[in-house]
Amino acid sequence: MDWVWYLFSFDGRINRAKMWLAGLVIGCWMIFLVMLLFLPIGYLFGWPEKFHFGIDDIFAVFDPRSYRGLSRSDIGSIIVHAAILPLLLRVFLATAVKRLHDRDRSGWWMVPFFFAPELYRHFQELLGGSFPATVFGNVSPILYIWGIVELYFLRGTRWTNRFGPNPLGKQQMRRRGPAERPRATTAWDQQSEIEMAPHTGSPPPGMHVNRGA
Repeated sequence: MDWVWYLFSFDGRINRAKMWLAGLVIGCWMIFLVMLLFLPIGYLFGWPEKFHFGIDDIFAVFDPRSYRGLSRSDIGSIIVHAAILPLLLRVFLATAVKRLHDRDRSGWWMVPFFFAPELYRHFQELLGGSFPATVFGNVSPILYIWGIVELYFLRGTRWTNRFGPNPLGKQQMRRRGPAERPRATTAWDQQSEIEMAPHTGSPPPGMHVNRGA
């Protein structure tokens, strides 16, 4: 497997198993990098009360409320997040986009599936109880669950789609039309394929021309 392409490229397709494997890789990297960076930074700035990774932390960078009343330990947590999150986010986006390609969907589906619901969740207090905000608040969990199902549970297209061939190697060059499906699923009719014709090319065995006649 080309690991650089698999973890960082947005081109091509991956199947469900590789999407689950990407989650395992992200989890292992997160543990390793936290141990590598968080221990010395925590020693210098102090240990925060809680520490986690999530898409919500990305939006917190752009929210002025996140920087009000920061303690010394919060500064250390921000440094660790700033060092680790870009790498983990790149791996998640690259593998998720390739999984959407396997479903014959554009990578822009990540916006309604994940970023829009998380953006609403982070800023819902600022949006208030307006009708559009209420409607989207009810729809966003459905979009999020739909995105999870698309990435981790649904099978990709069996044929070669606009993003590349089937990553499982079972190639079907294009989607079968209604007229082609019965042909692919019906058993071979031997009688319809073989035509019996009389023998006319030469005399039957045992017969020959009498040259002296």
